[in-house]
Amino acid sequence: MGDYARVLYSMLFELSRSYQSKRNMVSSPLYEKIEDAIGTTPKLFPQTPVVACQGVEGAYSQIACEKIFKNPFIMYFKNFEGVFNAIEQGLCQYGILPIENSTAGSVNKVYDLMISHDFSIVRTFRMKVDHNLLAVRGASAADIKEIYSHEHAINQCTEYLKRFPNAKIIPVENTAVAAQMVAQSGRKDIAAISSRGCAELYGLSCLAASIQDKGNNHTRFICISKKLEVYPGSDKTSIMMVLPHRPGALYRVMARLYTLGINVTKLESRPIPDREFEFMFYFDLETSIYSGEFVQLMCELEELCEEFKYLGSYSEVV
Repeated sequence: MGDYARVLYSMLFELSRSYQSKRNMVSSPLYEKIEDAIGTTPKLFPQTPVVACQGVEGAYSQIACEKIFKNPFIMYFKNFEGVFNAIEQGLCQYGILPIENSTAGSVNKVYDLMISHDFSIVRTFRMKVDHNLLAVRGASAADIKEIYSHEHAINQCTEYLKRFPNAKIIPVENTAVAAQMVAQSGRKDIAAISSRGCAELYGLSCLAASIQDKGNNHTRFICISKKLEVYPGSDKTSIMMVLPHRPGALYRVMARLYTLGINVTKLESRPIPDREFEFMFYFDLETSIYSGEFVQLMCELEELCEEFKYLGSYSEVV
C-alpha cells in the first residue's frame, strides 16, 4: 500500500499548503498588475480598432474578427508570426488567431509561437466552420486533379476527400489564399476548400457545400493585444508554465487547482525550443477574476513553477 499512501499524503500536504497560503496570503506583484488592468481597462469592448489577421480577404480569421468587433480596420499578414509581430511592434492594436478546432485539434504553430512572443488574450470567439469545395465557373468535380487549402481544413474534410483518390491534396497557408489562387489560375482542374463567402468574393462556383466530416465543426479564435486588458465579465483565464522536470510536478499544480475548485477546460503541452525533453504547459481555466479562488491562485502558482506566464482573463463570444 506504500504507493497509495504516498499519493494520499501528497494530496493532504497540498491541501494543507493551500490552506496555509490562504490564511497568510500576501498580494503578489502579478495580482497587483491584474488589479491595475481591471481598473484602467475601458468598460466597453472596442468597436473600430486596427486588427491583424493571417491570410487574405475572406479568411475565417476575418469572419471571426468581424464578429468580435463592430467595424474593424483589418490588416492582413502572410503567417501567424506576422500577426504576433504586428502586435508587438504596435502596428495593430489587436490580432486574431485560430487556437483550436473541435475536429482537427490544436493549432500547434500558434501554440509554439506563444512561447516566444509577449501578448495578452483579451477575448475568445467560438465559430462554426462550414467548408466548401470551390472551383472556377464551368468546372465539375470530375475535372479536379488538385485541391488546395490550409492543413487544418484538409484534416477536417478527410472523409469527403476520399472521393478524389487521384487528386493531389496541397496545403497552403490559408483557406482564403487557396480560393484566391484557384480564381487567379483560371484552371478548371483545381479546387479550394474554403468558406462560402470566398465563392462570392473571388467569383467561384461551389461544387459541394458543408464537406467537413462533422456537422459540429467549430474553431476557437483568440483576440490578443500587447497591453494587458481585462474587460468586465471575464470568467476564463489562460496561463503558461514550465514545471520542474521531476515526478509529481504537474500533479502538484493540478492538486492546487482541484483544491480551489477551479475547472481546467484545456491542458496542452508543447516542446520548448533548444531544451531537451522540456515542455511548456498551457492551461485554460474557468474562474471569475473577481473570485477569491482566482486571487489565491495568482498568488500561489509562481512558487510551484520554474517559469510562469499569465496570458490574460477574458470572456468568450459564441
